[in-house]
Amino acid sequence: MSTVTKMVKFIITRQDTPESAPYKEEFELPYRPGMNVISALQEIQRNPVNSGGSNTAPVCWESNCLEEVCGACSMVINGKPRQACAALVDKLEQPITVAPMSTFPVVRDLVIDRSRMFRALKKVKAWIPIDGTYDLGPGPRMAETKRQWAYELSKCMTCGVCVEACPNVNEKTNFIGPAAISQVRLFNSHPTGEMNKDERLDALMEDDGIEGCGNSQNCVRSCPKGIPLTTSIAEMNKETTKRMFKRWLTV
Repeated sequence: MSTVTKMVKFIITRQDTPESAPYKEEFELPYRPGMNVISALQEIQRNPVNSGGSNTAPVCWESNCLEEVCGACSMVINGKPRQACAALVDKLEQPITVAPMSTFPVVRDLVIDRSRMFRALKKVKAWIPIDGTYDLGPGPRMAETKRQWAYELSKCMTCGVCVEACPNVNEKTNFIGPAAISQVRLFNSHPTGEMNKDERLDALMEDDGIEGCGNSQNCVRSCPKGIPLTTSIAEMNKETTKRMFKRWLTV
């Protein structure tokens, strides 16, 4: 007696070049227990045949760790920005729609250009400068209570999901985004990074900085690492206000 193979249907938004128009292509794959979106894309790569039986180009996407650490496989799955490696087929409504994140330029298919996020991190100097500090010996120890919440902020993968979910990040604005704001809080809390605290706050106070946040709270709901982004934004609002008054008083 023959058995009917259970199939999984995918509708993937594709784009051949950064300049070309996007289009949708459907694929049907045999179901396997424990299947996630990445394994489905790998199956399409091995056998690039669409639902109509026509040979097609393999779908392009990005992934590295396959365990929700690198942030590379961010895409919009069933209308929600998330990590494809953690998107289990058993928990997704079919047909499963897959598309690139819309707030970033598309390179090809599901591959996007995250330069917007990296420019934001450069703008706020999201790093600890060490030039000239090594010869001074070990820096002050961070209090354990501060270290614990700072560790939560350090989990950011620069995946772009919070930026995609934020309604204030769009083609009409250059809003710096929630990830960079939270990283200012992280590096300003570090005993060595605190030396550049005012520079980071000044960067947040420029055009398209923290004032661009509309407090929709989409970012904290969508963050795959559960980072308290809205708490960071509230804290940086307080710090930038104090910095503003300090600048007025020292003019």
